[in-house]
Amino acid sequence: GKIQLPPLSDINLQNFANEATSSPPPPQAPQAHPTPTPTATMSLGIYPQMIYDGDLSPDAVGEEIEGICEEINEACKGWGTDEKRLVKALAATTPEQRCQIPIKFKEMFDKELRDVVKSECGNGDFGTALKFLAVTPVQAECDMIQKACKGMGSKEEVLYPIICGRSNEDMQILKKTYFDMYDEDLGRILDEELGGDFEKLIVNCMQACEEEYDEEFHGSEDKMKEDIEILYDAGQGKWGTDEAGLFKTLCKCPPEYLKALNTSYAEEHGYTLLKVLKKELGGQLEDAAVFMLAMKLQPYEAVADLITKACKGFGTNELMLTCTLIRYQNILKDVMEAYIEKEGKTVQDTVRSETGGDYEALLVEVCNTAL
Repeated sequence: GKIQLPPLSDINLQNFANEATSSPPPPQAPQAHPTPTPTATMSLGIYPQMIYDGDLSPDAVGEEIEGICEEINEACKGWGTDEKRLVKALAATTPEQRCQIPIKFKEMFDKELRDVVKSECGNGDFGTALKFLAVTPVQAECDMIQKACKGMGSKEEVLYPIICGRSNEDMQILKKTYFDMYDEDLGRILDEELGGDFEKLIVNCMQACEEEYDEEFHGSEDKMKEDIEILYDAGQGKWGTDEAGLFKTLCKCPPEYLKALNTSYAEEHGYTLLKVLKKELGGQLEDAAVFMLAMKLQPYEAVADLITKACKGFGTNELMLTCTLIRYQNILKDVMEAYIEKEGKTVQDTVRSETGGDYEALLVEVCNTAL
């Protein structure tokens, strides 16, 4: 028998959690800056299209990119750095432009842009954000992982959004780029840094094993019943939770099937899958698993929640805030609309209240450029 699956546009993360009703998803980004959009078949990709196309040739760079490179060079020349000029030049770039700028800068000035920014701006919040903007979006994620793994203990709140809820293609690109940059296997690095059930989730997410939605396969009642039984036996129906079993099954589910699976599971066992994760897990593991599920169903709301989390409580998690705004700039317009719906204020308002100085100006510019 076949199961009639609801369209993904009907999904609302709050309804998915049986908590509250929220407004429909925000409109898509403007056509002038096309961004990936979530589909029912696979998770959302967040890189610029030229990264998927592999088209980073300097031959394709126009005068606009040359002008940006000139501005960056002028801001860094002589005694001291003109931070305001540097912010205007580098923070106002799009992810597509940041794929091209480092290549052209090297060609024009025979210097690596990341080295120039590092020497000029230091390692504070402002310098860290500029370094992430001085490389391609994929290289920036690799640098974020490196930074999260430095020093005493790993910064899981920075790591899990980079690894969890990714499309298969994004994950393969990330792993290859990390090896190209650092000559080390990303999986081995994270294996050394992490442990326990959190590591199990990260390992499952790194496999890039999400199935592409197939109506005949995923619409089968037998398939649905089998997965419901697997998830129940791994969670609610088990004395102690089989985290690896939960994660393996959920990581494989494409968005449209996951929505139907959640509905059927709740009808049979009285809990949505999100509530199962919240009931069975805790701490950073719960945050990461819930985020992974949310990125398959309501990615814009999931990212908006990261911004809230970075600014919640006593003190701001600057690294988490920086990574979130820069990593997701390609979909940030939609994220910012979801944030207004949830928080009743703009992301820029939050940035202004939580940060200051050149660092504030940089993050606000990143947000404004996404509009």
